[in-house]
Amino acid sequence: MNIKLDNIKGDRTIWAIVAVLAIFSFLPVYSASTNLVYVIGKGTTFGYLIKHAVLLLLGFVIMFTVHRIPYKYFSGLSVLLMPVVLLLLIFTLAKGTVIGGANASRWIEIPFVGVGFQTSTLAIVVIMMYVARYLARNKEKEIRFKESFLYLWIPVGVILILILPANFSTTAIAFSMILLLVFVGGYPIKYILNILGMAIAALAIFILMARAFPDAMKNTRVETWNNRIENFFSGESEDNYQSEKAKIAIASGEIRGKGPGKSVQKNFLPQSSSDFIYAIIVEEFGLIGAITIVLLYLFLLFRIFIIATKTKTVFGTLLTIGVGMPIVFQAFINIAVAVGLLPVTGQPLPLISTGGTSIWMTCFAIGIILSVSASEVSLAEMQKKQDETLENPLDILHETIN
Repeated sequence: MNIKLDNIKGDRTIWAIVAVLAIFSFLPVYSASTNLVYVIGKGTTFGYLIKHAVLLLLGFVIMFTVHRIPYKYFSGLSVLLMPVVLLLLIFTLAKGTVIGGANASRWIEIPFVGVGFQTSTLAIVVIMMYVARYLARNKEKEIRFKESFLYLWIPVGVILILILPANFSTTAIAFSMILLLVFVGGYPIKYILNILGMAIAALAIFILMARAFPDAMKNTRVETWNNRIENFFSGESEDNYQSEKAKIAIASGEIRGKGPGKSVQKNFLPQSSSDFIYAIIVEEFGLIGAITIVLLYLFLLFRIFIIATKTKTVFGTLLTIGVGMPIVFQAFINIAVAVGLLPVTGQPLPLISTGGTSIWMTCFAIGIILSVSASEVSLAEMQKKQDETLENPLDILHETIN
């Protein structure tokens, strides 16, 4: 057992949090899958459970493999992956398939596997790695706006523009996290404001074009965004079917919940195993379960900040924040949607919701964080051994004299 544990590097607390979330996810996923089986008439509950287990297992393989790679290599890897992501997004936008009724330009089908892959999730991780790399390499230099616009914002902007038509919420989350990362990385605030203004103008132009030429931009979801925002602020229950069912599920959970598998609203709530799985968790596990999930994500955030502050390199710090913050941010957006604080966004609950892409990319990002923490532990161990080597001759000399 010790030999096996020795192969697991990095922050053990993060390993524990991920394991707890993954193991717990089987209960709500198995329970919510009855909606797909008995209401929609698709598959079996055991089949969905096995599929979720396989996706989680592959996710842990990804996380274990990535965490063994020294984090310094992710700097160059981000540059190599940027054109790959660009091509994947273009292909998805043009040839994407419908997965579970989702917009056609979000997904591509993985050949011979039958699993959909949402390319935007990979793009977000790569973008954050790329931004961290740029900021670290220019930390000691005077940043010029024109130069940074060419080498930082144009590549990032192109990727975000390709994600935007089919997935506004993911684009908004990514852009927010990028702004947070460049702020932490010391990018001048006046330049950040310039980029923010350009982004707002670009979004306005995109919406106007989509409304003016709907036939030419069929894969855009502008009307969906508009309807969701209008429905959210209208307050009419018939316009907010998903949100109302989620609120009923949460309210009926009370303190202790109805018990595992005893949710009623899972039979009426669309996307009960993905976008609204938190509502099912609260209905079945009550306020206790709801608070426990929130605390686990907060603890994950705390450990991310601890690793970021202990890291000796600028790139390690920015990389940890860049790939770690979106995970927690996405989790709280999912929770906020379930409790009715935000309009429906379609964001899954990391490590709990069904969906291979979300699980795999979350594990990929966590693997990077673990790689950073593992590298710092290795450096600390090497320093300790060097100190012991230097102290031993002195101790021998002291004993000889005495």
